[in-house]
Amino acid sequence: MALVVKNNMQATGTLNQLDKNANLMAKDLKKVSSGMKINSAEDDASGYSIGEKMDVQVHGLSQDSQNTQNGNSMLRTAEGAIQSTVDILSTLKEKAINAANDTNTDADRATIQKEVNTAIDQIDENANVTYNGVTMLDGSKNSAVVQPGTYTSLSNSSFSDEITIDSLMTDLKARDGDSLEVQVGDHVTVSYVQQGKTYTNTTEVADDTAFGDVFDWEPLTSNMTVIGSDTEIGSGPTGEKVYTADGHKAITYRASNPGIAGQIAGLTVSVYKADGTPRITANTVINNFTETVRAQNPSPDNSLSYQIGTKANQNVRIGFTDLRAEALGLRATDGSCIQLTTQTAANAAISAFDNAISKVLDEQTKVGSVENRLDYTDANLTTENENTTASMSTIRDADMAKEMTEYTKHSILTQTAQAMLAQANSNGSSVLSLLRGE
Repeated sequence: MALVVKNNMQATGTLNQLDKNANLMAKDLKKVSSGMKINSAEDDASGYSIGEKMDVQVHGLSQDSQNTQNGNSMLRTAEGAIQSTVDILSTLKEKAINAANDTNTDADRATIQKEVNTAIDQIDENANVTYNGVTMLDGSKNSAVVQPGTYTSLSNSSFSDEITIDSLMTDLKARDGDSLEVQVGDHVTVSYVQQGKTYTNTTEVADDTAFGDVFDWEPLTSNMTVIGSDTEIGSGPTGEKVYTADGHKAITYRASNPGIAGQIAGLTVSVYKADGTPRITANTVINNFTETVRAQNPSPDNSLSYQIGTKANQNVRIGFTDLRAEALGLRATDGSCIQLTTQTAANAAISAFDNAISKVLDEQTKVGSVENRLDYTDANLTTENENTTASMSTIRDADMAKEMTEYTKHSILTQTAQAMLAQANSNGSSVLSLLRGE
């Protein structure tokens, strides 16, 4: 090989190799220190892009999981207030049953009434329960209710399908076809509660008295109208038709006016023989009017939304209906409470409390179902987060044993190149010896 001094190709080649080894060692060091085999787009352009997308997905799933847990915390707060209201209503029904017993004097009932008023105040307190400043059960977070609001529907599906509002009282039959044995001379007392006030009327059964005739008195006819003896029993919050749950016909009375102000809190029908003895079998069927559509004021959709997905509009929504005493039919718009001060009023109040309990339990069921859904959602998000993280790890995470092996190899090669560069650089000294004639 020729001896040259201007271009030391051995040193140049060794220097290039040293630079390559040093760069590779630097990359290995970065992978080992970061724990990732892809630290920038130059390491693996497509892998880096895929890994970043997965990283964003993982962070989004973690926040979704946190959202579901926060949502459940809010729902549990609401559920606690609802359960308290259920307990209060259970106590109020006990008070009404007590007040309906004639072992109590009017003074006793007045004392019971004071307890009722205080308990109803607490129902309003429960409805104002808040979570992070959001009041939940006062109707402000209700789902959409179209104008002019919904009408109270009270339905009785215990009659035989052939029975209508025009059927004679003496011809009334139960669902199984058995006669209710209402006789001429019996007395039928109808009571209903509206705006905290009880209205009562008694009709004596004659040969031509139809079932609808016992409801034909003022002010009942001004506040309630029959909407049929069919499977359709009213309209829901969005205007959708509501039908009986079992598909059988029902006799349904509907409030004449929409919304909470027009609601009928309870409807009680009682049949007595001429001597005052109740007809128990007849009463079991005839008095089975239950609220099938609750009265609600018109409202925009103010329901709460829990974001549970990484994409827009992946959410769970829940609207809390109004659970204030007025919305439950226990308080009038003027602030007065449902009355238990007479035996008749207390008896009518029992049905009103039953309807109120049904409303609150429906809300409790709705809240519980959403809680369950969020629990399932959180479990699914946790699994999805785990699997996405595993996939991202496969793409981005470094095999530390392999990377340390590569680092050691390139470190040794770098040191070797350094030594050889020193040797190549010393080759020029032989030219000096030649020039000096040594």
